[in-house]
Amino acid sequence: MKGSAKNHLPVDLTQVGSGAEVRVRSLECAPGTCQRLREMGFCENALVRKIRGGADLVCWVCGTRVALSARLAKQILVEHVDGRS
Repeated sequence: MKGSAKNHLPVDLTQVGSGAEVRVRSLECAPGTCQRLREMGFCENALVRKIRGGADLVCWVCGTRVALSARLAKQILVEHVDGRS
């Protein structure tokens, strides 16, 4: 199925629509920045729901709303989650 395979390609967090639930696939940043993102909950395999996009993004991660700059969000590679568990 082409559609579902397409949903598993990694994209950066700025490229997903508001309301989308995604899983963090990898972080593409300097080690210090990666560490800080992990401390905020953006660990590999973490589930994230993007609430709002724009110059600053708002996401729901680990039970908390977190705001990120678009520059930082571009360093978080994610994949779409199929359905709900």
